[in-house]
Amino acid sequence: MRIIILLGMLGLAGCNVENDPAKDQVTVKYDEARIKKSAVTVERTAKEVGTGIANVAKGTGDAIEREVGDLDVDVKVSRNRSEPKEAAREPAP
Repeated sequence: MRIIILLGMLGLAGCNVENDPAKDQVTVKYDEARIKKSAVTVERTAKEVGTGIANVAKGTGDAIEREVGDLDVDVKVSRNRSEPKEAAREPAP
């Protein structure tokens, strides 16, 4: 859905709309060069945003590593109680 909105915005960025109320008409002209220029601008901005997000994620990961360091966790799961007797179980409905 977002890509459809983005494509619509690129289309709007590359068109010229002229309104002539005397003749009661609207003229829409598409300028391919403006559309391409807008697409390049959107691509560059997306790369910059992606790079910024990656830098923040790396910085956050480094900060966590400095704060926590290497942490080993051993988990032992066992059951100490015996299985219930067959007579103690309730029959399934």
